[in-house]
Amino acid sequence: MNWIPQIAFILVLGTALAIFIYHVRLLRRTILLGREAPLPGTSAQRWRQMLEIAILQGRMKDRPAASIAHWVIYVGFLVINIEVVEILLDGLLGTHRILAPYIGILYNIMTTGVEIFLGLVFVAAVIFLWRRNILKLPRFHTAEMRGWPPLDANIILWTEIALVVALFFMNASDQVLQQRRVEPYIQAGTFPLSQWAVPLLSGLSDDALILIERFSWWAHIIGILAFLNYIPFSKHLHIFLSFPNTYYAPITPPAQQDSLPQVTSVVRETLGLPVSGQGDGTEAPSVLGAKDVTELTWKNLLDAYTCTECGRCTSVCPAHITGKKLSPRKIMMDTRDRLEEIKRTIHQKGKWEPDGKSLLGDYITPEELWACTTCGACVRACPVLINPVSIIQQLRQYLVMEASQAPETINVLFVNMENNGSPWALPSEKRLQWMENIIT
Repeated sequence: MNWIPQIAFILVLGTALAIFIYHVRLLRRTILLGREAPLPGTSAQRWRQMLEIAILQGRMKDRPAASIAHWVIYVGFLVINIEVVEILLDGLLGTHRILAPYIGILYNIMTTGVEIFLGLVFVAAVIFLWRRNILKLPRFHTAEMRGWPPLDANIILWTEIALVVALFFMNASDQVLQQRRVEPYIQAGTFPLSQWAVPLLSGLSDDALILIERFSWWAHIIGILAFLNYIPFSKHLHIFLSFPNTYYAPITPPAQQDSLPQVTSVVRETLGLPVSGQGDGTEAPSVLGAKDVTELTWKNLLDAYTCTECGRCTSVCPAHITGKKLSPRKIMMDTRDRLEEIKRTIHQKGKWEPDGKSLLGDYITPEELWACTTCGACVRACPVLINPVSIIQQLRQYLVMEASQAPETINVLFVNMENNGSPWALPSEKRLQWMENIIT
């Protein structure tokens, strides 16, 4: 009957992976509802940008405490997964510590490294919990950070702690069983941190120790598989999406604002110039700007799913700091919430059908959009190159060019531009009049 745990593991693993793959495909389908986006720069530039920003986390250095803690969890995730690979192999093959006989002394180095990072990840998770719930940093407690967002963050941190504790007890009970030479617990591995739990377990029987070791083993792997399937519904999608998001992010400086293709097409058509796409079987977008997420680019939608709600963008936004309603983080969260609503429809009906709602109006208000100064501070602050300004610009374009709902001050500017060729209600010959009273 020794094959029963092996079969059970294969069924659990297969089910978890099937569910995960389904939701990843559903997520990809939702993101690709967006318009086409130009490919930035060269391949070499994109790879270099991804290496610097996503892998080396070049934009995390300005806040040392958070940066170090995040680095610990990031590197710890990679190191600890070495032992997870072994757990997966043991589960599939019905073995115990399958790597030990093949890599010799390297196995002790591996288990020592895993143990050290287990401890560091535990400390980092506690620090993050303290910052959010005890210290209560202001950027984690703005208006949009109510209900699910803070709960989501706490669920992840407590899950990380639980997974670490499970591995500690698995290794500690394994160590006692090795010392007692209980089969199949072979002498393998070095456990510098788990050994502190050995005195708590040394008085237990062999059967009790095996129960603890097996329970911890199953708890850890099921916890990881549950975490894997939780990620598509969590802000922690950035664990995976930060890499493609930084790869496809513009190479140009954050302040540079390119003309949108819809506007360029209309202007070129008005001037009698060839419009890109004519004659090649494609058509220029019919809507100026964007009212809903399907009229944004797929890169905008990828941005929304990559956002980790850290609040760095909102904390440096001059409009938000001066009490305006705008929060760049909320723009991204609202965009993702709208996408999630669409994704649920695709899941239920097999396709997306308009539901009478839109991102503009039902999620984001014009007041928020017109508070933005397009300074780009939020873009420069984002650790993974998310661009809320791009979404704001496209929504504002729709308000002006499709809905004719520009604020009165901007309508005055339009009239002045049309009549005088300048934003001011002055003829061109008086353009330099403002200089007359300047003392030189």
